[in-house]
Amino acid sequence: MELTERQLNIIELVRSHAPITAEQIAEQLGLSRPTIRSDLALLVMLGYLDAKPKVGYFIGEPVRQDDSAAKLEKLLVKDVLSLPVVVRTSSSVQDAVIALFTENVGSLFVCDEQGQLAGVISRKDLLKVTLGNAAAALMPVSLVMTRHLHIVSTSPDESVLEAARKMIRYQVDSLPVLQPNESGEGELVGRISKTTMTNVLLELGGKGRVSP
Repeated sequence: MELTERQLNIIELVRSHAPITAEQIAEQLGLSRPTIRSDLALLVMLGYLDAKPKVGYFIGEPVRQDDSAAKLEKLLVKDVLSLPVVVRTSSSVQDAVIALFTENVGSLFVCDEQGQLAGVISRKDLLKVTLGNAAAALMPVSLVMTRHLHIVSTSPDESVLEAARKMIRYQVDSLPVLQPNESGEGELVGRISKTTMTNVLLELGGKGRVSP
């Protein structure tokens, strides 16, 4: 059912001022309460509005869901990315383990001396190399990292939905965010992780963020 312009205006007023009474809605529209009574009844019946006696009108669940879906469609990686935790190619496995637990992240990004992304090292990588290997602590991370050519990445202007699809498709916990530059290599400007995705869903659902 297509809504009238007045009904759409009522929804926008409730969205902006909820809780709001029928009298206040009518006053804002420059109309009488009886004039909008049928509009309010219809909007409540269709689920666009909720009404509480002696309190007023609120946005209904279908509208909240539609808003969340629309926001998610428009959300870009640059809107939600966090700072990457970086180690150098010359760093040792021990340095990487310390950084991993100090920063409380699941993956580290390895950059060369020019700051270009060289690889990624995860908790799983560090666990595999250190178990039963007493000499592993002194090994350079460049020997155990996943190299750049095999890394799945995203860009600041890619949609969050597409980044999520990549994480699921390639079964990774996080993606480096690379800003395209003249060299064609891409500059590391951030990361997006499963925790990022969880926070996006919580915020869209009105439940707030969780700790990173």
